[in-house]
Amino acid sequence: MAAREQARHWRYPELPGVDLLRARYIRKTFVKHTHETFVMAAITHGVDVFHHGGSLQYAGPGSLALVNPETPHTGHAQGPEGWQYGAVYPSTDLVAEIAAETTLISGTPGFVTPVVDDPYAVHLVHQVLRAADEGNALAADTLLRVAVTRLLRVNGGTLPQRTVRGAGARTAVRARAVLEGRLADPPSLERLAAELGTSPFALLRAFRDTYGMPPHTWLTDARVRRARHLLDAGTAPAEVAGLVGFTDQPHLNRHFTRIVGVPPGAYRKERAPGRGA
Repeated sequence: MAAREQARHWRYPELPGVDLLRARYIRKTFVKHTHETFVMAAITHGVDVFHHGGSLQYAGPGSLALVNPETPHTGHAQGPEGWQYGAVYPSTDLVAEIAAETTLISGTPGFVTPVVDDPYAVHLVHQVLRAADEGNALAADTLLRVAVTRLLRVNGGTLPQRTVRGAGARTAVRARAVLEGRLADPPSLERLAAELGTSPFALLRAFRDTYGMPPHTWLTDARVRRARHLLDAGTAPAEVAGLVGFTDQPHLNRHFTRIVGVPPGAYRKERAPGRGA
């Protein structure tokens, strides 16, 4: 029997603000996107290939793919067998709290390199997922904190502060603000550039240099992020599609799955009252 893709993306109430994922993907391709949280993806089978920081990274069995918040990245399998992993997505506040208590990192903590070979940390991440599945709050919380501490100690550092320098970067920031306010009805690149007093290609270069992706890719990512918040609040997928600017629910399904890894209906179902408890 041919292997098939399976994924569960959920939350455990006793780990507030922490998303959990267990997945096996064969032909899945994650388009360039970002997370508001950290990503700690523990690989057990296959190789996860992801574009990060201008180059391809490879995370195989016994290693972790580590992505800091707001960092553009992609994801796909290296070979036809796909890849299998479990992931936790701790919030920036939780990681900062753990770093302050258990490390000497000053400033904003984060991961230095995107791939770390650490079978024990891989084991810890999967134990967090198992504890959450079993409703073992004490174990889930403890193991998550131990995993974050370990990875910060072996691969942690102070994240550089993002400073907006130059007219191009300031224009990119203004463009992002316009798009955030008009997710459902964004202007064309030419109209947006005209509103900001620049040219389309100058805006395109500045936006890509500042945010690591062109405006249209950023817009899709932002729409999916807004969709997640609406689904978390209980809004139906069909309504969410219109609110965030997708043509219809099939368009939401396609883009949501290529960024989050599961369809919006399955995502919302896991957040229904009583689930994950």
